[in-house]
Amino acid sequence: MKKRVFSGARPTGRQHIGNYLGAIQNYVKLQDEYDCVYCIVDIHALTTLEDTGRLQENTYEMMLDWLAAGLTPEKSILFVQSHVPEVMVLHTLLSMVTPLGWLLRVPTFKEKARMQPQNVNYGLVGYPVLMTADIVLYKADVVPVGEDQLPHLELAREIARRFNSLFGQTFPEPQSKLTTFPMVRGLNGVQKMGKSYDNYVELAATPEETRKLVMTAVTDPARQYRTDPGHPEVCNVYSLHQFFNPNRVAGIESECRAAAIGCVDCKKLLAEGINRELKELRDKRAAFAAKPKYVAEVLADGAKRAQAIAKVTLAEVEEKMGLIAPKR
Repeated sequence: MKKRVFSGARPTGRQHIGNYLGAIQNYVKLQDEYDCVYCIVDIHALTTLEDTGRLQENTYEMMLDWLAAGLTPEKSILFVQSHVPEVMVLHTLLSMVTPLGWLLRVPTFKEKARMQPQNVNYGLVGYPVLMTADIVLYKADVVPVGEDQLPHLELAREIARRFNSLFGQTFPEPQSKLTTFPMVRGLNGVQKMGKSYDNYVELAATPEETRKLVMTAVTDPARQYRTDPGHPEVCNVYSLHQFFNPNRVAGIESECRAAAIGCVDCKKLLAEGINRELKELRDKRAAFAAKPKYVAEVLADGAKRAQAIAKVTLAEVEEKMGLIAPKR
């Protein structure tokens, strides 16, 4: 019997190449080895989103990218978090056994509180409990994460462990599976690629949009002139060549070090590589976008399949907590 994988992502809209390299490609590969459950976590998005007007659109756009990249309902359960309300019930029940101190020590909470001092809501504090509910509701064995997410997963393990100690063995303690590319830096070469930093290239960008964005990318800061030798090991553009121009990366490295290629030409090569690598994905995305009814059917079927698992788990939890009578 295959082990089960769970992973969720907030509906921020169209996905970028950082999402693709850091998570989506990995999601696709895991489908052949695991029983996969992938969720668009729209309730999580409410902790930081004050304007929900684009939530439905963002959910749809994200699913288009997932389907185009190779996630398929034939191999995975694909659904929206709020479409399976059992997760909110389990979140409440798990909150009863989670010490407040555990939540207040989470670095992400402190960071988010600083970023949005006008909106430090209960959901922001309880975010890790809801994340735990997402995972254990489906009794996931494995969670694919980047290194920056390891502390969150360890807290989920602690919450599951505490529940098991209080009420009997119920949940497996989810194990991490590190992604092959833990973090993709943005075009500015400093922060992680993300929409909040406006340093990203969308998967669905046109070839021309991609070229314009890549040409703004920061390269080797020590290379001031075309004749200066480069240092590929500190250049974010070079790091992306390893994924979008793998057959040319050795030559690009040697030419950069010898000042035989300038940063402008290097970025042009990267843009060509990204456009070449993503052409098939973009074509598939356009085809799925022309079938909105199909996308809706995928999400509805995914929610139905996910809920079938969720109902069984929640009934077990409620029985063990004494909320419903044991089956006889």
